[in-house]
Order: sequence, then C-alpha cells, then structure tokens
Amino acid sequence: MGTPSEHTPLIATVEVEAAPRRRYTHHVARRFFTLCFSSILFWFFLFFIASFTFLPRPSSWPGCGHGRSKVDYEQLRQLLLDTPSSKKAEEWQRYYTAGPHLAGKNYSQALWTKQKWEEFGVQSHIVDYEVYINYPVDHRLALLKKEDTKDDSSSDNWQVSFEATLEEDTLDEDSSTSLPDRVPVFHGYSASGNVTAPVVYVNYGTYQDFDDLLKANVSLAGKIAIARYGLIFRGLKVKRAQELGMIGVIIYTDPGEDGEMTEENGYAPYPEGPARQPSSVQRGSTQFLSVAPGDPTTPGYPSKPGVPRGPVDGAIPSIPSIPLSYAEALPILKALNGHGPKASDFNKWWTARTGLGYKGVHYNIGPTPDDVVVNLYNEQEYVTSPLWNVIGIINGTISDEVIVIGNHRDAWIAGGAGDPNSGSAVLNEVIRSFGEALRLGWKPLRTIIFASWDGEEYGLVGSTEWVEEYLPWLSAANVAYLNIDVGVRGKVFSASAAPLLNSIIYSATGAVESPDHPGHSILEKNWDKKIDIMGSGSDFTAFQDFAGIPSLDVGFVAGEDDPVYHYHSNYDSFYWMKKYGDPGFVYHRTMAQIFGLLIAELVHLPVLAFSAESYATALDGYVTQVEDKLDAVLHPPKEEVDISTLTKQVISELRGNHYNSSSSSSSSTAITSSTSKAAVKAFRDSVKRLHDAVDKLTEKAARLDAEAENLRSQAREHIPWYHWHQKVKLGYQIRKVNTKYKYIERSFLFSKGLDGRPWFKHVVFAPGLWTGYSGAVFPGLVESIDARDWINAERWVDIIEACIKNAARKL
Repeated sequence: MGTPSEHTPLIATVEVEAAPRRRYTHHVARRFFTLCFSSILFWFFLFFIASFTFLPRPSSWPGCGHGRSKVDYEQLRQLLLDTPSSKKAEEWQRYYTAGPHLAGKNYSQALWTKQKWEEFGVQSHIVDYEVYINYPVDHRLALLKKEDTKDDSSSDNWQVSFEATLEEDTLDEDSSTSLPDRVPVFHGYSASGNVTAPVVYVNYGTYQDFDDLLKANVSLAGKIAIARYGLIFRGLKVKRAQELGMIGVIIYTDPGEDGEMTEENGYAPYPEGPARQPSSVQRGSTQFLSVAPGDPTTPGYPSKPGVPRGPVDGAIPSIPSIPLSYAEALPILKALNGHGPKASDFNKWWTARTGLGYKGVHYNIGPTPDDVVVNLYNEQEYVTSPLWNVIGIINGTISDEVIVIGNHRDAWIAGGAGDPNSGSAVLNEVIRSFGEALRLGWKPLRTIIFASWDGEEYGLVGSTEWVEEYLPWLSAANVAYLNIDVGVRGKVFSASAAPLLNSIIYSATGAVESPDHPGHSILEKNWDKKIDIMGSGSDFTAFQDFAGIPSLDVGFVAGEDDPVYHYHSNYDSFYWMKKYGDPGFVYHRTMAQIFGLLIAELVHLPVLAFSAESYATALDGYVTQVEDKLDAVLHPPKEEVDISTLTKQVISELRGNHYNSSSSSSSSTAITSSTSKAAVKAFRDSVKRLHDAVDKLTEKAARLDAEAENLRSQAREHIPWYHWHQKVKLGYQIRKVNTKYKYIERSFLFSKGLDGRPWFKHVVFAPGLWTGYSGAVFPGLVESIDARDWINAERWVDIIEACIKNAARKL
C-alpha cells in the first residue's frame, strides 16, 4: 500500500481468520419444504381468485347455496304465473293502438316504452339507426273502358267504368277507423309509377302459378297482374311478375282464405259479426325478403349515419304495386269474365279457396281486351329516416351468456292490436313480472336483453340492423333469441323454433292453464304439439339465419272457429280485439305466463335447457326430406294430391318450388342423358354421407345431453360451503357443457352464404327462395335440385357435411 492521503478510503477491508458458521443440519430438506408450501399457497390463492373471477358463482345456483337467495326457481315460476294481468294487458293495448305508429314515426311510443320499462325496474335505452324506407304520397286505381267512336285514334274516348276509393270503410263502432291521420293503403318498398294496361289474373302469384300461365301461352309482358294474397310473401309475387315483364301488380284478399267464417256461409261481416269486412285491405312490405332483410342499402352492416349505401336493385321492386279490398277488386275481376281461360281450366291449385264465385266472379285469367284496361298510379316518397329500438337490460351473473327477448312496436295502421301490439302488451307484462321478481331480490344467472324493435313491418329492419351492429358480441355471448310478434289473434297456440329449444316450449305450455279448459294446460287443449321450421317474416330472422343463434317464435293464432283476423288492416283494432279477438284479454295474460316461463327456464337454471340430440334427430329427418325432394323432382307422382289434406305451409312449398318449370325444361330433358344420370347418381350417393355425419353427431349429442342431465342432478343437490372445491368443479363442468350448447347453432353458418343471397349464412334453415314466410331446410341443396345443378348440389353436400362434422367435433 502507498502512503495514506486525503484520497485514502476511511473504510478498508480487513482480513481475519475465523471458523465458518455452521448451518442447520437439515437445511436442504428445510429449504425444499419451504418452497413446496409457498408454491402450494400461491397456487391455492391463484385458483381461489380465478374460480371467483372467471367461473360462474355456484352460490347463485339451485342446490349450490341458492337457499340464501330471496327468490328460488319455483318461487320465480309462481310469480311469473301470478303477476301477469289481463287488465294491465288491456291498458297497454289501448295505449299502443291509440294512433298511427309507422316505422320511423313512433318516437313518442319509443320514449313511453322506455319509461314504462324503467318504471318496472329494468334499465333501458334507445338505439337509433338511419334507414332507407318509403311513405305514401298519392295513388289511384281505375278501370277504364274505351268507348266506340268513329275516331279510334282519339285519346279522349276512354271512360272510367270504376274508380277504387282505396279506402277502408269508417265504422261508428270502431273509432280507430275514422282517425283523421289514419295510414293510407300502400305497400312498403313499392316503386312509384303510373301504368295503364290490360290486366291478368295470376292466382296467388306463386312461381308455379306464373309457370302455369307461361305454359298456357297467356300474355304477361306489358300487363298488370291481379293476384290474391296468401301462400307466399307478397314481395315475391311482385318479384316474379317483374321478372316476366309485367308492369304493375294489384294484390287483394279473397274471402276464400277465411275458411268457414264468410258471408257466403251466413256469417255477418265485422263489426256486426266475425266475417271479413269487405273493405278490409292488407298493407305490407314488398321487399324481396328471401334475398335479404333489413335496410336494402346496407346489406350486412348497420345503417348508421354516414355509412356507404349501395343500390337497391334486386332487393326491392322496380314496378308499382298496390293492395286492394275484395269489395273493390270485384269490378276488375268481373271485367275478366269471359276473357281467356278459366282457373278451372288449369289445375286444382287455381280453384282451391276461391270465395267470390257467389259474387259473380268467374275467375277468368284474361288478359282483358285492349279496350278494357287498368290505370295504376302509385307515388311514394323515399327517405332516410331514423328508427328507434328500445333496449332493456337485466344484468345476470354470467356476462357472456345472454338471452335476447324481442317484439316489434311499429304497425302499418293506427291499430295493430294483433300485429304487433298484442305481443307488445304481452312483453310489457312479462317485463313487469320480472321487475317484480327483481324488487323481491331475485337476480338472474344469465343476462336478459329486452327489445322493442322498430321497422319490422318494412323488412325486419330494426332488429336486422341491431344484429348487424352487435354481431361480434352476439356471436360470443347470445345463447338464444325468443320472439313474440302477433301474441294473440285467436285461441290456437302456434310455435316455430330451432330444434335445440323444442323442449322448453313443451315445458312452458304444459305448466300454463288453458283459459277455456280449466284444469287442463295449453299443451293439452290449445296446441297440436307441432313445432314448425323457422322461416322468415319476423324479427328472429337475423338471429337465426345470419348470426346462428337458436330462436323461437310463439303466439296464439286464429283457428277454424275463431273470428276472421284482419291482417294489416284498420280493422286490426283495439275494438276488434276486445270484442272478437280476445274478449277480456285472457289470452294476453296466458301468453305472458307462457313467455315468462320460457325466459325463466333459460335465464335461471344453471345448465342450459337445450337438447342437442333433438337437433341431430331433426337433421336426419331433414336429410330424408332432401332425398324425398330429389325423388319428387325426378319422378313426379302420377296420382293427384288431395289438397284438403295439405297444410298451407306444404302447399306454399309445393307452389313456391320452381322445378318442372318452363325455364328449366331443357334441364329436365338433359336428365335422360347418360352424363346427367351419372351426375344424379353421384349426388344421390353423396347425400348418404350426410346421414353418416349426422349419425356421428347424434352419438356425441346424446352423450352431451346425458352429461347435462347428470350436472342438473348435481346442481339440485345441496353442497356445503366447506366443499367449495366441489362447487368450483361443478361450475367448471357446467360452464363447459353450456359453452358447447351455445355454439352448436353457430357450427351451421357458412361464411359465404347461400347462392345468390349471401346475407343468409345458415346451411340448415332459411326462408324458401320463392315462399319467403315458409322455412326451407338445407336450402343450398334444395335450390340446386330445383335448378338440376348436380355439381352444385354435391358442393353443398360437402359444405353441409363439413358443418355437421364441425358441430360434432365441438361436442
């Protein structure tokens, strides 16, 4: 070391000699156990936190600590049976039907609905969209006859032999029929135009009806069609007429559709009796609903301010149309007498349910001679208008398991007592009932979304735009959608549903007493226990067919002995409902009870009340239907079918098909070639693969249902608090099963959509291409068979098989 200076450190290291410190004898074992116990405590703490953060809390389930809840499942069910009130339903009905509430013109009703729901205890808000729709400006429909004069070149020798009022009669008994601001008769999404031409009677205006006319060499191009309502969606009648070169369409309601309840059978018309009011007119949309619902300028994305908007070609008509009463259709139909063939010269489909023969109508086809023409004038104002959906929320314990409940609020008329406001009144009573449960301390396991849609009547616009906007969230969280449109218009219960939901419909209807049969349930006395296939025509469409969310739609419809329901007419009024539709509003209360129980079973019970095996079984039946369809196309039955034994839905499907048509006659001939025969055989063999895929899905679905039932039993048992680990394990298992159930329906979505209508993503369900309302199963396959496109049919077999295998793999 050098000599010390001011830079020398004051602290220096001094080496000393000392014996090393002896360590604990078992220091290795001690360190090992310390690390083990620390790790155990760490992972225990992490697992404890995760179980309460990411798993549903078992304490909220029946049998797993639910005894601490103020309202258990049985108490909730009883509350949902006891709370709905006929008197309250009448009150809600009276409000909603008091004045016009067209789409985009009912903001006061939206605010009122929001405020009511909040009074019931449900947090609510309004979601708005800016959509492309039309409102009526002016119209005219006149029958013109050319007078015989020496100067045939004169344009002034046309005389009006009949001019329609295009009004429904005002009735002293029914105040809503004489409102100064009542809605004129018109078609939603109809084209403006002023056309004059001879007229042709086209029966229902189905694809097959037009095909019959083509085969009979009836001149259609440049003519105006007169069609009767029924069997298919009205917009598709206009679509086919437009495709064939017709320049306008009149659609009237034939009383033959009313069954027994007609003036011809001695029943007095409304308001004196239950028969149809002769001046009643069915308004409605003529959008091409089977191509895509929603705003026609924004297919696939929400209509928000500033979004790009596309052309409407191919989505709505380009020729004018107008609805008409049968009273004012009579002069036009009689003008056809003696001109062209008669309906009876065609086939049984043309003479079924014709009801104006006793009024002097011969149902001649026409066209009328050149000196008898119809002038159809239709002026519509197209605007971008706001729509208002009211959304109510009851938050549940599980944030990503959500049940959506919906009814639309808008109507074509001042009334709308049946469509849609019987459903609106029912929904209010359901929400009021759940609000009462909340007041008593109940909390749902799953989140409930209530929706009052706007714009349904134009083309399911409000619900479609909402689904398109919230699709990512819905895809991740939405378990099911429950729809109620026409809640009550008779006493016969009706249901359509995705097969996953069939069981809860039977359960709910079996638990509610029939108003007309004390001591017996709706399931026993008011329903044939048939659940229809989901088609379109109401707000479930975007959920089921676009987002892949299992849906159902329920309501009470008119039976053979019920008064005639005046669909989309001024006579669908509060007065009609109170006197004829549901005196005492007892079926409104019953519908609220059923709907409440449907919701309760989905939102309260720990294991989703789904049946995967029911879905698989239905799929196998659908494959068989495709095989039967193929046989019917290749080998049409020679024996005449008895129409009286067929339902309207079956008739709609038969007449909506476009096989065996003149447009595909060349394809039909080509089947005789060896190449086509080989293609058909290859396709038929490929369909067998679908049965095999469904069989494997059925096995896995049965195992999932069995596992779910076992978990239901465990969830009903009491688990002491000190066995919390069992609760966590049970919660994990239930969560796993529910997730599998939630995504079954999504497995059947095909991102590219159906041929020619890519908005529809579901490979199992879609509205029929030429029916609209009626549901089609495996639409890609069915439409390929109709087109005799066997290569495309095999392509769809591959797509469907992949979807079925994907569903099985996820189970």
